[in-house]
Amino acid sequence: MTRRDVSVTPQNGLIYAPVKAAARARSYWRLFWHVVSHYMPKRLYARSLIIVIAPMILLQSVVAFVFMERHWQTVTQRLSQAVTRDIASVIDVIETFPNDDDYANVIRIAQESLALRISVEPLEPLPPPGPKPFFSILDRTLSEEITRQIGRPFWLDTVGDSDMVEIRIQLEDKVLRVFAKRSQAYASNTHIFLLWMVGTSLVLIVIAVAFLRNQIRPILRLAEAAESFGKGRPTSDFQPRGAEEVRRAGAAFIQMRERIERQMEQRTAMLTGVSHDLRTILTRFKLQLALARTKSDMKALDQDVEEMRSMLEDYLAFARGEGTEEPGLFDLDAFFEKLKDEARLRKRGLEIKGTGSMQIFVRPNAFSRLMSNIVGNAFRYAQNVKIEARHPRGMLYIVVDDDGPGVPVEKREEIFKPFVRLDAARNQDKSGTGLGLSIARDIARSHGGEITLNNSPAGGLRVIIQLPV
Repeated sequence: MTRRDVSVTPQNGLIYAPVKAAARARSYWRLFWHVVSHYMPKRLYARSLIIVIAPMILLQSVVAFVFMERHWQTVTQRLSQAVTRDIASVIDVIETFPNDDDYANVIRIAQESLALRISVEPLEPLPPPGPKPFFSILDRTLSEEITRQIGRPFWLDTVGDSDMVEIRIQLEDKVLRVFAKRSQAYASNTHIFLLWMVGTSLVLIVIAVAFLRNQIRPILRLAEAAESFGKGRPTSDFQPRGAEEVRRAGAAFIQMRERIERQMEQRTAMLTGVSHDLRTILTRFKLQLALARTKSDMKALDQDVEEMRSMLEDYLAFARGEGTEEPGLFDLDAFFEKLKDEARLRKRGLEIKGTGSMQIFVRPNAFSRLMSNIVGNAFRYAQNVKIEARHPRGMLYIVVDDDGPGVPVEKREEIFKPFVRLDAARNQDKSGTGLGLSIARDIARSHGGEITLNNSPAGGLRVIIQLPV
């Protein structure tokens, strides 16, 4: 039979069942790890502590279990055997000399030689069995030894007195009452081992916590520096520290930051030169138009020059990205007051909610351009605009709603592309460059934020601005 003659089908049942069982096992394994990963801590510091502490606890548990089961139980059993053997010897002496009424010599020998306090009492029923402790090796081991070596009815109390063990053994016509020290029948120094084990574990955990905290701190500083650089904030005070791998990552970040800053400086210098040259040409055009006012078509040419100037400003702003501006405080309330004035001039309805001493740390000119593009776009296509601003800890949320025509869902990402014009293009500004929303999203992302679009309850477009500040 060749390999082609065997097919994995439910009919032959030769290979299908093991494959199905293996697939089920893999699904259970994935489910198990999914549950574990859900409850596992997400931070590196907590996970590192688990990696250090979990093996330590497992090892200590195994050592303690072996000690408890082997050493502790063995020592307790041998001590109980010795005590029971001494009691059996005392019983033999008592039964060998039954005419000794006071048993003074037996009591003396038991106390001096065997360290047992005994008394021979008249025959009476033994007390009922008391409650046994939940976990007591002494109670179980001593009961087994008395049953094996003496084989007579007995009563045992290992709970009452913490230092003494009371044993009552019923003889033929009397009751032997024995008091023995707990240490004679029980390995009472076990707590020292447990104390040392727990103490050394705590010391090791403290050392591990201090060491891991010192190792995690450089990683956190690197993450903070990368986040600050992504938001356009200065990170010049960052220095690589920590382990060699962390230092290499920090050095790579510094080199990347220097390359990006160098490219931004070169692009800014180039754009400055280009804008200067183009503005010079446009200025000459305007001067020539001003000297040639006698012609009838100069007004149209003047409008064309102004449109070229506006388009040039938009192109340069989009290419520049406002990336070289230093961050600073931006008064959002003052900016909203300017928007109210603009709304009155353009005869638009404007409602603003959520203000109240909003001072945010952003690049002021860039953020002002972002808001001007978004709100100006809403003024252009709608009659009523509503702005809601919220500033919870570490984040800024601004929602701009209007009652304009809106944008279809399938075209909402497309209008963020530069120079894209749609039939109902909400990103076309007056000059028709199609860069309004592109510039706004570029500025938002340079701050580490995002701009998204949605349907507005007013029937138009909703623009949601999210920025970490």
